[in-house]
Amino acid sequence: MKTKAVLRAICLGIFSLVSVAESRAQQNDSIGDNRQLEEVTVKARRAPMKVTSATPVQLLGKDEIKSLGLQNMADAVRRFAGTNVRDYGGIGGLKTVSVRNLGAAHTAVSYDGVVVSNTQAGQVDIGRFSLDNVSTLSLAIGHDDNLLQPARMYASAGVLNIETERPVFNEGKQHQTQLQLRGGSFGYITPSFRHWHKLGEHTSVTADASYVRADGIYPFTLKNGQLMTEEKRRNSDVESWQAEANLFHTFANQDELNLKAYYYHSERGLPGSVVLYNPETKERLWDENFFAQLRYKKQLSERWNLQAQGKYNYSWNKFEDSGVEYVDGRQTDTNRQHEYYLSAALHYRPLDCLDIALAQDGFINRLHTNGINSPEPVRYTSLTALNVRYHQGILKLAGSLVATYITEEVKAGNKPDDRQHLSPTVSLSLQPWASHQFFLRAMYKNTFRVPTFSDLYYLRVGNTNLQPEKATEYTLGITWSGNLCRFTDFVSLTIDGYYNEVSDKIIAFPSTYVWKMQNYGKVRITGLDVTLATALPIGEKLHLNLSGNYSWQKAIDVTNREAKNYKDQLPYTPQHSGNLSAVLENPWLNIGYTATMMGKRYYLAQNLPENEIEGYCEHTATLWREFGLKGVKLRLQAEIINLTNEQYDVIKYYPMPGRSWRLTGTMTF
Repeated sequence: MKTKAVLRAICLGIFSLVSVAESRAQQNDSIGDNRQLEEVTVKARRAPMKVTSATPVQLLGKDEIKSLGLQNMADAVRRFAGTNVRDYGGIGGLKTVSVRNLGAAHTAVSYDGVVVSNTQAGQVDIGRFSLDNVSTLSLAIGHDDNLLQPARMYASAGVLNIETERPVFNEGKQHQTQLQLRGGSFGYITPSFRHWHKLGEHTSVTADASYVRADGIYPFTLKNGQLMTEEKRRNSDVESWQAEANLFHTFANQDELNLKAYYYHSERGLPGSVVLYNPETKERLWDENFFAQLRYKKQLSERWNLQAQGKYNYSWNKFEDSGVEYVDGRQTDTNRQHEYYLSAALHYRPLDCLDIALAQDGFINRLHTNGINSPEPVRYTSLTALNVRYHQGILKLAGSLVATYITEEVKAGNKPDDRQHLSPTVSLSLQPWASHQFFLRAMYKNTFRVPTFSDLYYLRVGNTNLQPEKATEYTLGITWSGNLCRFTDFVSLTIDGYYNEVSDKIIAFPSTYVWKMQNYGKVRITGLDVTLATALPIGEKLHLNLSGNYSWQKAIDVTNREAKNYKDQLPYTPQHSGNLSAVLENPWLNIGYTATMMGKRYYLAQNLPENEIEGYCEHTATLWREFGLKGVKLRLQAEIINLTNEQYDVIKYYPMPGRSWRLTGTMTF
């Protein structure tokens, strides 16, 4: 009965929004359309636009991604201040992102406006997404200024937004094709294909496909006390296929319809940790993912806007290992996930200074495993988000409230309690002087994350009595953009200080005979993020673009005053991190340089010298040039990654590759 009630509530909420919107669409307003959202940031040779967002937002556009020579999603996300990208090594290694140490499960990943989810693990491998077709990559702490967004984005502590390119046809062309071949060290090769086609005045389609293969055998230095030996990473190969198709249609009344179908398949070895002289691991992992999503935007009137979304997501993975520790000499685990998702968002502007948005999401998650007595869990979730924003003169004030209702069903065993939660957010932005692009901002946000299916049900480790993990964020920041002198095109500066608290933190904790997931932890996080960008016109044809960021973070465990790790820095959390980049643009050969720095960390709870992971600085140099040949555009790029051959770990006992190279050729016609 509870399940049916939840489904009725979800459907009623969504269809109520649509009904109200359609009724209001029949009314005409006399006041002009002022719904155009302001740009957050633009990083290029031209000065950035006003940064009016009351919450911290960082952005990488297509041009900056191209000029920096960034080739994969993880490298791009590392450019954002306050992020922690965990990398398990190699091309096929898992790569997850967390914001301000709140955990990967607190960070939503949005792909063309629809959230990517993994209810089983609670985290998304961002390494599987291609960077080649990305037009805009942004990171919002809290949420950005877009009022027409699903409730799922309001409910997350941070949102990584991935927006892919829309087709643009010049000079009366009806189609465009791009062929790309990328290769490099460790057997790495990636051919890719992209095609844009114009079906009509208002309709176009795109298709993208890529293949990745690498043997992943790279050398590293193994330290065993005072003894150092040269070894090679084994069982780190990867082979994957990715394909995506999109349909874009703009109606005569400027309504927009986007359809997307996505497929991904991979097989990879899991090299495991390097402890002393461990034999080669035989663990293998297969992943498969398909989703189809729809996004529809409609301008109902001068004051009313509607967005509707729908998505079906299917995920499958298989883990296989062999050894004498298994009964039959082999262990095989398979998991299948299904998600059904609907969302509707309505935006109303009753006054020029006031915006109101209401979003209703409903989704169902199912998990099937091959385990004995598998609970076969089903989760029903309803999210309702109300957002109100007031903008008058120098003041922008916004507040949101997210209501969450979750119910669980299982076929076997115990089930968790139903969940109900209210999550408020308040943000403020001030522009003291109208003639200067200087803004002050503040934000308070309360969020929570529900235990994942693995937290609740995984073999003997799961615990159905877990409570949601709660997080509270406080942020104060400034943004300034302008020009200091005639030697710069622009200067852009942001500074954000923050304080976060996490309670009922879900961790694996030893019980009588086995480890068990428990609500044990309480964490306090204090930090500072600084970003700086500028452009220097060296000559008529020479431009030097400089950018960088720095993060300081103190994330301590305050769970138990009697514990040995009380107020110690959390594992894998550096106090100091940052990156620098310089790009010299000229008509002959563009040169790029980046440096990524990470301070020392600890891989266990106690901050003892024997638990320390040394800091590192990784350097990358990029050379690229574009040619125009009779309607064909050719881009050639060469890179040297880890220029100084730094030997380092991001995750302890998972050595990263040393110096490597990569060549890319792209032909567009």
